[in-house]
Amino acid sequence: MAFKRSNLEQQVSKVPKELKWCKRCVVSNQRPRIIFNDEGICSGCLNSDYKNFEVDWEAREKELIQLLDQHRSKDGSWDVIVPSSGGKDSGYVAHQLRYEYDMNPLTVTWAPLSYTDIGRANLDSNIHSGLSNLLCTPNGKFQRKLARLCFEELGDAFHVFVLGQISYPFHIACKLGVKLVFYGENGEAEYAGDPKFADKPVKPSSEFTVQHFKGVTFRELLDYGLKNKDYLSQDDFAESDLIFYEPPSEEELNTAGILGKHFFSYYKKWTPQENYYYVAENCGFKPNPLRTEGTYSKYASLDDKMDGFHYYLRYVKFGLGRCMEDAGHEIRDGHLTREEAIALMGKYEGEFPERYFKEFLEYLDITEAHFWDVVDSWRADHLWEKKDGEWLFKHPIK
Repeated sequence: MAFKRSNLEQQVSKVPKELKWCKRCVVSNQRPRIIFNDEGICSGCLNSDYKNFEVDWEAREKELIQLLDQHRSKDGSWDVIVPSSGGKDSGYVAHQLRYEYDMNPLTVTWAPLSYTDIGRANLDSNIHSGLSNLLCTPNGKFQRKLARLCFEELGDAFHVFVLGQISYPFHIACKLGVKLVFYGENGEAEYAGDPKFADKPVKPSSEFTVQHFKGVTFRELLDYGLKNKDYLSQDDFAESDLIFYEPPSEEELNTAGILGKHFFSYYKKWTPQENYYYVAENCGFKPNPLRTEGTYSKYASLDDKMDGFHYYLRYVKFGLGRCMEDAGHEIRDGHLTREEAIALMGKYEGEFPERYFKEFLEYLDITEAHFWDVVDSWRADHLWEKKDGEWLFKHPIK
């Protein structure tokens, strides 16, 4: 029986029904919030042009120094919060702030749904490179049920992690009186999304629901689950279990003097490969001995066994996999030609994350049959067709 899902997810209904590829990189117009100019160039490539040819990076660093001078503590207390997975990007930001700019960062970690060995080891190495860390591991029984709800109704079990990853650092900032919260890149700007904040150092919390939470608030999601899912009930959680799944209110943030998400990529030119080299040298970061499924690299998506299913479901929903994302950025960084990127996509794009499939099913407490029923419910007619019992993507890039 086909799985019938809700319309809570607000992104899939807004993408164009005619697929077009960027003429310069390998992203398509199915990416939520993407913009193409009249020449068929995507917002990610236009932002790259702006970074490469218009931004005065020396002036941007002076802006950064001025900002940090305003917030640097005089007594050595924490003066900046850095959300940290232990990955290359957050490690780069925290280490730079501590050792290049003499700040006192507190790294805060919202625990992965299911640690990989290399992910946990890199987090520990990051801490032992000279950084303080606060780790929050939420109610595991409740989170597993939320992950199943997100998988079924949003097409992304990993979304439950995103809720905490975005929200938890701001609660800690409010509680500790730290006004500065620094993330790595502006993902919308760097990966071809909404360019509205591409030239801004801060994204306000008013944008989080649309740009990070798929257009639905945590309370709306939870309310739907309580009314429609027999595996979820009020007995599964206390109110205290819910706090870190949604950001503090705008009133709370304003009272605390917190403007929103500051982006290190606004001040320092963002190159993921260079971040990797930096943390490998300074933070003891190790790449995965195995290639990340769905792409060609060994240093991305290392932290969580569930991460590969986020990218696989995104490929099903939008035709946008991890390889496309990585290759698109590397085209803009001058590390790949479009032809090389297309060849890599032909080999790895949409690859099923088989390595942790058993753990994924066990974590959500679902059968393999149910998994595929849910996955197939997200296949849009303009992207997919079934031939001889096999789903085929209609528009392979050429």
